[in-house]
Amino acid sequence: MGVGYYVSVEAGVKVYVEDINPRGSRTVVFLHGWPLSHKQFEYQFDVLPAMGYRCVGIDWRGFGKSDKPLHGYNYDRLADDIRCVVGALRLDNFILAGHSTGGAIAIRYMSRHSGYGVSKLVLIDAAAPTGFTPETAESLLTEARNDRPKMMQTVTDTFFFQYVTRPFSDWFLQLGLKAAGWSTAAVIVLLRDAKLHADLPKILVPTLLIHGVHDKVIPFAQALEMHRTIRNSTLVPFQYSGHGPFWEERHRFNKVISEFIG
Repeated sequence: MGVGYYVSVEAGVKVYVEDINPRGSRTVVFLHGWPLSHKQFEYQFDVLPAMGYRCVGIDWRGFGKSDKPLHGYNYDRLADDIRCVVGALRLDNFILAGHSTGGAIAIRYMSRHSGYGVSKLVLIDAAAPTGFTPETAESLLTEARNDRPKMMQTVTDTFFFQYVTRPFSDWFLQLGLKAAGWSTAAVIVLLRDAKLHADLPKILVPTLLIHGVHDKVIPFAQALEMHRTIRNSTLVPFQYSGHGPFWEERHRFNKVISEFIG
């Protein structure tokens, strides 16, 4: 059973949370990538709860079903939003899993909030320690401000290494278009300007790094850098994936995640 509800993270701003199998034995909190929503993890939510896990999907402010204020699109505030959800749900001893920009938010959560409640961390093609190059950011900003559907199609076309059907591509594109235009652009700027090098040594829990070898969004070399810097980290390359191993190699992905959770 999945339960959806809203959590207030500051005055006038609520974020959407989907809680699947609330009575599960271990809790995994999922943070989606830019500019998507918790629904990107459909192929985990179909499997992991049936294995006995509780899955909590959070839409960041500005994305998915969450409120879309004009402010708050920086790593500190986004990490603070996650801390509000953790407090509201009274989560403890949970696994925090973040994809792409969600991985960057997870890293800032670990450093800013001393990993409150987190027993293990999963970083999936995380946008760290850097995000977009200035050239990529400027191209995406231009499209976001003039033809956001075209920008989202560009994102979709470069996201996956494996073939995706037209219906899947259309579904994925619509996930991104549920975001606000201003939040979409603001996070592009965040990914261009913010760096997370200083955060990585502050991660003290066992960390699983999953990264597609063919990732064109966040190069595999960044996973190698994180692996060198994060103590007690394990890197698992996904040889047949681009930026989306959670779908491209979903059966192996779910197996690796479940084995790491224990």
